[in-house]
Amino acid sequence: MKKALLFLGSVLLASSLFAQKTPESKSGWMLGAQSYSFRLFPFAEALRKIDSCGLKYVEAFPSQQIGGGVTGTMNFTMDASTRQAVKKMLKDRGITLVAYGVVRAKDETEWKALFEFAKEMGIRNINSEPDVKQMSYIGKLAQEYKINVALHNHPKPSHYWHPDSVLAVIGNNPYLGSCSDIGHWVRSGLNPVECLKQLQGRVLGMHFKDLEEKAPKTHDVVWGTGVCDIPAVIAEMKRQKFKGPISAEYEYHWENNASEIAESVKNFRTIYTKGSIK
Repeated sequence: MKKALLFLGSVLLASSLFAQKTPESKSGWMLGAQSYSFRLFPFAEALRKIDSCGLKYVEAFPSQQIGGGVTGTMNFTMDASTRQAVKKMLKDRGITLVAYGVVRAKDETEWKALFEFAKEMGIRNINSEPDVKQMSYIGKLAQEYKINVALHNHPKPSHYWHPDSVLAVIGNNPYLGSCSDIGHWVRSGLNPVECLKQLQGRVLGMHFKDLEEKAPKTHDVVWGTGVCDIPAVIAEMKRQKFKGPISAEYEYHWENNASEIAESVKNFRTIYTKGSIK
């Protein structure tokens, strides 16, 4: 436990020093990347790419190979020695693991193991699309561990595609809310700003995207150049005083998309500061 606390403290210190240099940190926004953006590469290489994009936060996904001389995947069932190796990998790169998902667990025992993993790794948000029947014990575990469970919205017909279905199950539990994927809302024919308004106060994290067109089958583009109205989304996030992880999830040009993510990050910070990009 002492080693885990020392690890978390050192990573948080490094992240706080970096955050002082980023404009969005003033609002408590932790702009990072979902390692799924680099799913063709192991987690170790994803961290290098995330760093090269000017980001110091990561959301990991369970099935990614770890790499960097470490066998296995980023699944929450990894053993103690593998967890320590992943912690060292994160510390060496100066990147903080703030979110994990999209992940599911089959029963209460497995969910408890997932929370234990999140606690040890310093994870703030577990992003999931759980069965509605599981929500009663998930809510209790979230309160017990003081770790958020954010319901992610894959496009319809997935269960949580609309804010209504999220609000229907989270109740008043402050540790339950939305992992708002603005691109998937657009794919489902929804307006991301209106969805954020509907979820006001319950947005715990975000998957950030911009899309080429308003259609179910479209692809990511550099933020601020597509149809998701990124300036309006950022303005709404400010209005709501959102605080939490924001994961760049860029699902296009898989073999070489770091430059587009880096440009997206640059545009995001310009829009955050000036309200638009030229």
